[in-house]
Amino acid sequence: MLTDIEFADADDQFTTTTNTDLTMTDSTINSKTRDLDKLLLRQGHLVGPNFEPGIELRDDLQEYARILVVGAGGLGCELLKDLALSGFRNLEVIDMDRIEVSNLNRQFLFRLEDVGKPKAEVAAKRVMERVNGVHIVPHFCRIEDKEIDFYSDFNIIVLGLDSVEARSYINSVACGFLEYDSDDKPKEETIKPMVDGGTEGFKGHARVIIPGVTPCFECTIWLFPPQVKFPLCTLAETPRTAAHCIEYAHLIKWDEVHSGKAFDPDNPDHMQWVYNEALKRAELFGIPGVTYSFTQGVVKNIIPAIASTNAIISAACTLETLKIASGCCKALSNYMTYNGVEGLHIEVTDFVKEKDCLVCGPGVLIELDPSVTLKEFIGLVEEHPKLHMSKVSVSHEGNHLYMQAPPVLEEMTRPNLTQPLFDLMGQIPKDTLRATGMTGKSGKSSTSRKLRVVFKGVDNEMAGAA
Repeated sequence: MLTDIEFADADDQFTTTTNTDLTMTDSTINSKTRDLDKLLLRQGHLVGPNFEPGIELRDDLQEYARILVVGAGGLGCELLKDLALSGFRNLEVIDMDRIEVSNLNRQFLFRLEDVGKPKAEVAAKRVMERVNGVHIVPHFCRIEDKEIDFYSDFNIIVLGLDSVEARSYINSVACGFLEYDSDDKPKEETIKPMVDGGTEGFKGHARVIIPGVTPCFECTIWLFPPQVKFPLCTLAETPRTAAHCIEYAHLIKWDEVHSGKAFDPDNPDHMQWVYNEALKRAELFGIPGVTYSFTQGVVKNIIPAIASTNAIISAACTLETLKIASGCCKALSNYMTYNGVEGLHIEVTDFVKEKDCLVCGPGVLIELDPSVTLKEFIGLVEEHPKLHMSKVSVSHEGNHLYMQAPPVLEEMTRPNLTQPLFDLMGQIPKDTLRATGMTGKSGKSSTSRKLRVVFKGVDNEMAGAA
């Protein structure tokens, strides 16, 4: 298995045959990378079209491949370990959470003395201590805190998340790099592959997302079941479970006490307040079971994880990452489900990409008069029935036309608001813009959308003459 691989010594020797197929010597067969070498040093019937086996491929993966792991929880810990043991030496991990005692039963990289420390930093340290040669850069922050360009530096993004919202955000970022040619075909050099894993008790999934080729997260958002909702009358008058008490504090009591202040589930003070109020209500009605970790689970809709499921899904995700990076085998097509509730059941489903997906598609078509200013265009975007965006910023070919934040960029780009968009785009008849802004009912979720702008009454000759 890939998870048993260790790194090879630098002086391992290989020989080649006259027909360019690589064979492994006795020293290589007994080397620390023997399992990995079987994939990377020889041809096969299921390899990708651009696969070129050889020592150079293995060395290039170790030296040049950059992988970002999003999440350092139960699945994230497994992913970091598996990726490091599978030959990837340049890894980075991002997670905003700190270690809690309840994490220790399944997040094996953490110890009791680590409680309270950032997950990303401790996970990176532990893997680097155990696997020679690997370099892991931790980022203790929210995924939204990073600039979009941060994500462009990686070859593959691997997701170990427990949140639909977080997956949606990373999906929109990765798909935001995607560009299409004049025939609405994705440009290969702009594709940012993602490998997504998720677990729920004894169930899990691993999927490969190649933006523009396979379905993205938004194309199959319907795969995620709707969250359980409780009648407000039950919460307010006749609570019967610990979850009822927690949701009462979260949905009703919070608004009564903090009028106009939005609840932030990622704020420890906010979560502690909900826990305290839920505990009071549970004691009032004689209901047991309200704990801080359970409060987090109810408010964030977190499903308890099982270590063995995490290990299985991580192994599948790591193998798919290796396939994409090396071409040693055709990638998964494109969604694998695992069910270990009764026996063992694994199924692969080839989902179809949504042609008009707002996230991974060519973009929403907007036709404009050449005289429309950037400010007017932003107004049209914010009022567009399909986009549902506010506080919109606009960029074209990497250039910021207008940025809502930070204040320095807003001031620098403000003069562009009165300029015709046609002029700001170089007086070309049509092209793609990227719009970023806020979305969702609360207006607190970040999103990115591609917009295909076509200027009415302008053809190539007129644009050239202009």
